[in-house]
Amino acid sequence: CAARCDGDVGQPLRRATQGVCMARIEWVKQRLENWALWHERGRGGGLGFSKQSAFLRECVDGGRDEGARVPVDEVDASVTHQAVESLKLGSGHLYKTLQLIYLRGVGVKRAAVEMHRAESTIKAQLEQADAKLAAWFGERQRQQQAARTAYEQSATQTATHRSFTT
Repeated sequence: CAARCDGDVGQPLRRATQGVCMARIEWVKQRLENWALWHERGRGGGLGFSKQSAFLRECVDGGRDEGARVPVDEVDASVTHQAVESLKLGSGHLYKTLQLIYLRGVGVKRAAVEMHRAESTIKAQLEQADAKLAAWFGERQRQQQAARTAYEQSATQTATHRSFTT
């Protein structure tokens, strides 16, 4: 962010358009980093298959696996991919920013050049993307909880109904 964020750590997120810094949301940033690793490893194989078995942690193409590999949470990365894809419509500039930074690995300076924007704008877009993704994950969690609650209520009603009919 172009402005200094002293004393703003831990404060609720504020809109970058108001001239106040929004810090990156660390857990969203970690999910994006996991997503980038997942995406890169998925591209390494052919026809959508990885070059490494997810279960064996061994190369399946006979190649050598040089160096230690950071484990990737496949399910988490897949859900993060859905969240990022949801930005395509309506927030295409944020989607493109995430593609450049995380999938192409170009960095803030190069992303600014490619998108014809200031570096501070790219940083603000990363912050905005974090906020939108956090909201997406929150809504997904609420929907899952509502579905779980509805299922539990249905199961309880079914069990209660069966106990009266037997």
